[in-house]
This record gives sequence, C-alpha cells and structure tokens, in this order.
Amino acid sequence: MPYFVYMLLSKHKDNFISYVGYTNNLKNRLSLHNTSKGAKFTRGKKWVIIYHQKYLNKSDAMKGEYKLKKDYNLRNKIKNNFIKK
Repeated sequence: MPYFVYMLLSKHKDNFISYVGYTNNLKNRLSLHNTSKGAKFTRGKKWVIIYHQKYLNKSDAMKGEYKLKKDYNLRNKIKNNFIKK
C-alpha cells in the first residue's frame, strides 16, 4: 500500500505556517485537517497541500516525514515557491 509524505500551508494572521505529515489517503487526510479532526496543531485553519511525495511503504514514509520536518531549508524553499505563485 502506498503512503505519502505531505506538506500543508495555511495563512494565519499575516504569516504563512506549514505542517508536515504522512498518510495513505491524501484527500481524506486533508479533509480531516480542514474539519478540525486532524492533528491538534492544524485545527481551526484552512489548509492546502503544497507538496507530496509517494512512498511504497509506511516505514519509508515515516523516514521521509522525519527528514522533511528536520530540513528547514527544504521546507522554506517549498513554502516560498508556493507563496510566490
């Protein structure tokens, strides 16, 4: 079963904030985040997916999520590229 690592973006006041996670169903997971049933951090905000990468298994997806969460330069690059559009 494929898994995905994803990055969400939301505008909060005058700042853009991001969230990184993994799932096996992107559409459903985004719906949960946008209906305040996802992670506590994401509640009450409107989110859009700005990045996703497919993995063949959960273990690799979890490693990919950890790597993306720790790589602030890559996260900022993805976020800034999306904001400029």
